[in-house]
Amino acid sequence: MLICIPNVLTKEQVAFCRNKLNQAEWIDGKATTGTQPATVKSNVQIPQSSPVAHELGNVILDALANKPQFISAALPLKIFPPLFNRYENGGHFGIHTDGSVMTVPGTSVRVRTDVSATLFLAEPEAYEGGELVIEDNFGAQEVKLAAGDMVLYPATSLHQVRPVTSGARLASFFWMQSMVRDDGQRTLLYDLDQSIQELSLELGAGHPQTVKLAGIYHNLVRRWADT
Repeated sequence: MLICIPNVLTKEQVAFCRNKLNQAEWIDGKATTGTQPATVKSNVQIPQSSPVAHELGNVILDALANKPQFISAALPLKIFPPLFNRYENGGHFGIHTDGSVMTVPGTSVRVRTDVSATLFLAEPEAYEGGELVIEDNFGAQEVKLAAGDMVLYPATSLHQVRPVTSGARLASFFWMQSMVRDDGQRTLLYDLDQSIQELSLELGAGHPQTVKLAGIYHNLVRRWADT
């Protein structure tokens, strides 16, 4: 399931993040390549231990806590602290899959990467190239969103960032361990939840059909969730 969530951050929050990032220390993105070949990745990142990364990560997590669509789509159990990267001067990330389990630095907390997220922090007209290309059952999907918008997609997907030929692409990226690890089950729950929300607006939350569907939703979560 590929879901685009608009306006995760306001324009003011995006400007705040960009200002902080412009003043931050950047390191070669190959430092966090993991098992992927170093030649696949060409970008720079904010160190995971950076106070700027912690501050801006909290801004993003606070914003997501108030986004029902995010909760519905990801059903997050654990969230890896947001990271930040920049692509410019031909920077790219070749086709790859994300690591299956991430350890939060400085802790013993491990996060199974069920869902990947990219939150765009540069307007699409500010750079050429840099599309996030995600392979799914319907072929390759290109994603290049407005600053403040975010895309969620299965971490099992093959994906890449195309070369940035001019300007600079700024983004935050992170992963979630979902209460429901299977993407097909998460998709069904998301579609059902969205239908319940629409029915609630049309008929009211107390209508018998709305209540019945809500009960089915929660019973499916009980059946499929790991907590």
